[in-house]
Amino acid sequence: MKSLFDAAAECLAAADLDEKVGLTQKYAAMFLRGELGIPRDAPAPEAIRFPGRPPQPQRVHPRDLPRRGFGTPEGRAAFIHAVAHIEINAIDLAWDAVYRFRGLPESFYADWVGVASDESRHFAMLRARLGDFGHEYGDFLAHDGLWEMCEKTAHDGLARMALVPRVLEARGLDVTPGMIRKLRELGDDTTADILVVILREEVAHVAAGSRWYRWFCEQRGIEPRRRFRELLREYAGGYLHGPFNLEARLLAGFDEDELAALAEPID
Repeated sequence: MKSLFDAAAECLAAADLDEKVGLTQKYAAMFLRGELGIPRDAPAPEAIRFPGRPPQPQRVHPRDLPRRGFGTPEGRAAFIHAVAHIEINAIDLAWDAVYRFRGLPESFYADWVGVASDESRHFAMLRARLGDFGHEYGDFLAHDGLWEMCEKTAHDGLARMALVPRVLEARGLDVTPGMIRKLRELGDDTTADILVVILREEVAHVAAGSRWYRWFCEQRGIEPRRRFRELLREYAGGYLHGPFNLEARLLAGFDEDELAALAEPID
């Protein structure tokens, strides 16, 4: 029986986008059928490295990304490309969580294999929509902020669960409703409908991060609210920028005390 860790490593290494998406969906289906083993005596994971990617898009610092509005087809295509780039990163982030963190309950792996599968479907939808605008993934600049946080948290599953799903991915819960409204105002219901699907499923992904963040805290005897604030100070400048989608964040595992404190700087 093929190891789930081997499957995750293969998906991470795939540089061709069709291959990465296809392998992700293949192995997610195999895992659901019980055809991928989770060995308890597997060797330690290899050191984190940049995942397989095509040569394009060119990656730059976030401040060097041009700002485009939704008002033109080119601007909308650039926006769709940016979201597609987030989703291809999210595939790799989910597989890295599966690959990197060993000896955990099977339900941990089930959650993140499921997330990888969802993200691959999101990417495929966005890539097809980008094609409707005459563009392909890789035609616009992009940045590596998501993967950089993956590298920074490779040493600790608790930090990974706190900072990737509950900080970076949760930001999508905050901003996506406004994007959906703008797209509908422009008459682009097709793109808006894709984002509705993504938003609904991302709530569950952030909720998985919240659940496993608290699991790690419980295992270590750590108070989760205080530790989350400490991690924000260490990795995210001490606070998050609003406005916040409070309803979605509550559904995604934040409690009301956390939400009240999100935008407060830490001394």
